[in-house]
Amino acid sequence: MSASSSSWTVALRDRLSRTVPPGQVLPDRQPAYVSSWIYVFGVVTLAAFVVVIGTGCILAIGGAVWWHTSSFGHFVNSLHLWSVEIFFAAMVIHLWGKFWMAAWRGHRALTWMTGVVAFVSSIGTAFTGYLTQSNFDSQWISGQAKDGLNAVGIGAFFNVLNPSQMLLWHVVLLPLAVGVIVVLHVVLVRRHGVVPPIDAVDLPVRTVSDTTEAESRPADGAATRATPSKVAREATTPLSKPTGAPS
Repeated sequence: MSASSSSWTVALRDRLSRTVPPGQVLPDRQPAYVSSWIYVFGVVTLAAFVVVIGTGCILAIGGAVWWHTSSFGHFVNSLHLWSVEIFFAAMVIHLWGKFWMAAWRGHRALTWMTGVVAFVSSIGTAFTGYLTQSNFDSQWISGQAKDGLNAVGIGAFFNVLNPSQMLLWHVVLLPLAVGVIVVLHVVLVRRHGVVPPIDAVDLPVRTVSDTTEAESRPADGAATRATPSKVAREATTPLSKPTGAPS
């Protein structure tokens, strides 16, 4: 029984196959220049973001006051804080590194813009986090921030003196927005590939049309023509050496 073309699963599968080229969702080979340290900070940012979300979920279960009275809660809160610090430190290095590499090259403008929007959204998320500490620090920050927000006309619906509103912004709205933008950013990176250094050759990423063309070409025994996807594969190096391979 063949799948109907109107099936939503078939439509979703086709959409995903058109979004990310084959073999690029979780690739095991990358260009040689990815071994540079400047390409590490994006992954460090993602790892810290996962820890931030995990520790935030634990704090949400315990409640806003739990970490004041529990030693384990205080540990989780400290882990949450320092993962946020690493998240922002790695993101700033990643952002500036890609800026000086002109990361918008090669049809990557949307990738660059989603990264910048994720950074700005993260600042708002961290700000509301400071406002929900339920201590004198959060009271002082909210008292200082209210005048500035009222001056620009957003204090009427974004009341920093309302801890309940700030808590919901911090644990629901803003993390959801940051998460969606981060996922979109990662998908775009997988779609267009990592940006090469300015003095390197930007090899094309294997696309769906390349795969279809290669599969439909008849095998006549002649020498195969070097396609862009073949050149890209041959110019990459494996991330890890196979077990038992000679050094």
